[in-house]
Order: sequence, then C-alpha cells, then structure tokens
Amino acid sequence: MTKDDFHAAIATLTAQIAARPLDADLDRWLNSEHGAGSASYTQLAQACRDGVAAGWLCDREGGGIKYGRVFKPQPELHGFSVDVVDMQDIAGPHHAHPNGEIDLIMPIDGDALFDGRPAGWLVCPPGSAHRPTVSRGRALVLYLLPDGKIDFTR
Repeated sequence: MTKDDFHAAIATLTAQIAARPLDADLDRWLNSEHGAGSASYTQLAQACRDGVAAGWLCDREGGGIKYGRVFKPQPELHGFSVDVVDMQDIAGPHHAHPNGEIDLIMPIDGDALFDGRPAGWLVCPPGSAHRPTVSRGRALVLYLLPDGKIDFTR
C-alpha cells in the first residue's frame, strides 16, 4: 500500500466518524464495525506494517519509541491528523488530548496491550490525558487527533 492509498483508507474511516463525539459510544462502535479481525482493521494494520517497512511510517526515533506524523489535519481527513508509533514494553511521554484522541492498537508480537487494551480501538475523550504505554510485547498504534491537538506535559 502506498502513502496515497493509506491516505484514502484513513479518509474513508474519518468520514464515518467526523461528526461523532469522542466518547464510549464511539469506542464501542469502532470496535464493533472496524475492530480486530474486520476487513478494515486488517487493511489498516497491513498498511501500517507496510509503511514502516517502506520507511514512510515511524521514520523518527526518540526515547526508545519510533514515531512520525504521517498527515497533518486537513479537510480530506475531516480535520484529523494521523500519527503512528512503534512501541515495545515502554511508556511514552505524558500528554493531554484537548479535543480527544482515537487510537488503533495493532500488536506486532506477543499479546501486546496499549494502555491495558488489546488489538482494536481506544477512544480518549476531550480533556483526557495519559502516559501511553505498551506492555506485553510490541505494537503499532495509529493516533487520530482532531485538529492535530496534543499537549505534552512535564
């Protein structure tokens, strides 16, 4: 999958969620409609693995985490930015989500968990904060941030 194909796949997804509040209902809906084992999950997970292998995803590294912003917020992505991280048994920097955050969790090896959650989706509501943590293995995590907003804390 090319970067353009990846963009189109993300745009298809964000079109379905753009008008929805980032809350527990969206979390349930994403896991029901696009959860682990679904065609859309499989396509996005493979696209992320391919992008990492091709070097256009997770092209930076710091503190033991590979990461990168793939797309800045744009109308075609319904105002979401797209970041992908590659983490193994590590906690990332604490940050807050002024507008919320939507995470796609894609274990690579082991039974990797992200913030205690297995493969699938995690929706963090506006105003939430966390220290993103991958445990029990390695995982790729795709972040959708409304308006690209994220506040790193000390």
